[in-house]
Amino acid sequence: QVQLVESGGGLVQAGGSLRLSCAASGLTFSTYAMGWFRQAPGKEREFVATIFWSGDYTSYTDSVKGRFIISRDNARNTVFLQMNSLKLEDTAVYYCAAGRRAGLRLNEYDYWGQGTQVTVSS
Repeated sequence: QVQLVESGGGLVQAGGSLRLSCAASGLTFSTYAMGWFRQAPGKEREFVATIFWSGDYTSYTDSVKGRFIISRDNARNTVFLQMNSLKLEDTAVYYCAAGRRAGLRLNEYDYWGQGTQVTVSS
């Protein structure tokens, strides 16, 4: 049974930083691309970042480029999202996902975590 468990969310002031983690089990982690998505209240879930299985390819949505960094540790079956210079508009539930391709679309991912809340305050 595949499980993805996010952690590290919370309340932070604008300009601050958070580091999200996603621990995976039940799958051969090193063969999956991993993605981060987010969903704000009243909005659709959207792509944030993705990383290839080897870690040598990453992609980001334009609004987080230069502020967020996705990384992974295949020995620990964990993917991270370092979020810096947080803005009010980054407030959302953040989800990690596992898929065979480092794609930008939700349907390219096979497994999803339950999400972790990130709230940025002024």
